[in-house]
Parts: sequence; structure tokens; C-alpha cells
Amino acid sequence: QMQLVESGGGLVQPGESLRLSCVASGFNLKDYAIGWFRQAPGKEREGISCFSSMNANIYYADSVKGRFTITRDNVKNAVYLQMSSLKPEDTATYYCAGDPVLYGSDCLHDRDYDLWGQGTQVTVSP
Repeated sequence: QMQLVESGGGLVQPGESLRLSCVASGFNLKDYAIGWFRQAPGKEREGISCFSSMNANIYYADSVKGRFTITRDNVKNAVYLQMSSLKPEDTATYYCAGDPVLYGSDCLHDRDYDLWGQGTQVTVSP
């Protein structure tokens, strides 16, 4: 069974950091496009960072560029999202998603992903 499981969320103060993990089972994550998304209450889901399939190019949303870093560990079959300089507006439920064929910046668009994790809550508050 193919599955993605996120972890690492929590409550932090503005300016602090968190690292989210997305661990895959049932498939090789390196062969997939993997994206990180977030959704705050009352807002649409937002693509924030991703690896595209094939060349594994990396993309970031403007809202997190320079503060968030996506990495991948093929041995652990996991993708990570290092989040720094967190702001209250980063508060959301964060999801990872996977799809075998998403090229280029299409990996930032949630509509094409087939596989989703259950999400992990990130709250940034003084």
C-alpha cells in the first residue's frame, strides 16, 4: 500500500524554525514528484515547495522563498521541509503529496497529485 506520512509540526514562536518530514512507504519516493502544501482555515490549499519528477528540479512559492528549504533522503525514502524565520501567517496544516508524473513547476499545483498524507499542524504564535 502506497502511503505518505507527515510529522514534525508543532507550536513555535515567530522567528523560530521547524523541520517537517514526509516518509513514503510502498513506493520509491525518488521516482515521484513530491510537493509540500499547506492550508489555513478559510483559505485555499497553497503549494509551497516541490521536487518535480524526472529531473527533480526544486520549486518554491514566493511566500516561502528564502525561508523554507526542501530536501530529500533517498535512503530513508523521505522528503523534508526545513522552515526558518517562521511567521504567524505560516500557520496552517501542512501536507505532502506524491505523483509519478509532474514536470516542472506543475509540481506546485495540487490538482494533479494522486497521493496525499494526513497532514501535520504548524502553529506560529507569540
